[in-house]
Amino acid sequence: MNTDIDRSLANWKRPFFTIWGGQAFSLLGSSLAGFALVWWLTFTTGSATVLAIGSLVQVLPQIILGPLMGALVDRWNRRKLMIIADGAIALFSLGLALAFMFGLVQYWQVYVILFVRAVGGVFHLLAMQASTPLMVPEKHLGRVAGANQALQGAMNIVAPAFGAVLLGIMPVQGVLLIDVLTALPAILPLCFIAIPQPERSLQKPSGEKAASLGNEIKEGLRVVWRWPGLRNLILMVTMANLFGIPAMSFIPLLVTRHFGMGVLQVGWMGTVEGIGVLTGGLLLTIWGGFRRRILTILMGACIQGFGVLLIGLVPPQMFWLALVGNLIWTLVRPILDGTVFAMVQSIVPAELQGRVFSIMLSGAGAASLIGLSVAGPIVDRTGVPFWFLLTGSVILLLSVGGLFIPSVMNIDDHKQIQMTSPAALQISE
Repeated sequence: MNTDIDRSLANWKRPFFTIWGGQAFSLLGSSLAGFALVWWLTFTTGSATVLAIGSLVQVLPQIILGPLMGALVDRWNRRKLMIIADGAIALFSLGLALAFMFGLVQYWQVYVILFVRAVGGVFHLLAMQASTPLMVPEKHLGRVAGANQALQGAMNIVAPAFGAVLLGIMPVQGVLLIDVLTALPAILPLCFIAIPQPERSLQKPSGEKAASLGNEIKEGLRVVWRWPGLRNLILMVTMANLFGIPAMSFIPLLVTRHFGMGVLQVGWMGTVEGIGVLTGGLLLTIWGGFRRRILTILMGACIQGFGVLLIGLVPPQMFWLALVGNLIWTLVRPILDGTVFAMVQSIVPAELQGRVFSIMLSGAGAASLIGLSVAGPIVDRTGVPFWFLLTGSVILLLSVGGLFIPSVMNIDDHKQIQMTSPAALQISE
């Protein structure tokens, strides 16, 4: 680790949390803008197809462009990349606000903005996550990940309610201008606080051009494939998303079809989810997880699987028990997600983290799309509770099975492995 990184870790709290606080303001503005745009599409069209296209253009960059963006994050200056990403999102939001103001807005413009925001968001997420272990001591990575999860949970609670209030007193362009203004607290600290760059310790194979972006993408894929513990961990997370994301989307159907209840009870489930995510994130912030992070992940997955199973087993007359299952499920979710991020930050070399995180995000996005496309027809044939039983069973099997996979159980022992070439990654597990 170079001298700049050593100095940043010695006095890390003020610079890191100054940047983190600015990002929190920006996240609030982005959440409000996203809510406003979805509301506008819903209000003006009432079309499920229009909303589906809006969702698709937001997830496609993560799936299709993820590996490319990860390689660029590892190649470029991460601080400048975050400034450009935040600035581009703000600039396009300003342009759309002007289109709303002068009555020139069209659906394709909203899609373009949603796409650009998604690209900028992925760039920013990858750059920030890859920069965090260069600014935060390893022992505090779990707590910082918990703070990120708690912040996201708080936004999920606050943004819809606050966005609805704002849209009651101002037009859509007013909310978009708030998004532009909240970008400033995110950009300004990055202009004055240095973020260490990782040393590029990986040497290119003989004859390979150092500037080949394609080879750098392949390098990231090779590293994941040749690292059994990391590969298996990513596969487990992807499988959990394949079943878990559709289950989350089926909550309204579960409430209305299985329990025979209405919008009020759907709202209760959403409130419980927000409380669970926020509480779980705060718990990880305070606790930090077990010293061996894989134990936190596997134990958390076991508890989460139990919560999902409970939702699927609840009879129609015991809705309150489904609320308990949902609380268990959502409380553990940020602990799992945060610990996985902290795990990758602690074991993967800094110059590879953009690519590794992008592979994880691409896998999660692809699994979500596949899961949603497959789950619908299955639920229509078998009923909503069946999917929750299936999801809970899969998560439990993954958590218990991980205990018997040496490469997974020993993943904590391979911290910051430095390689002279991609082929040097020969880990005996």
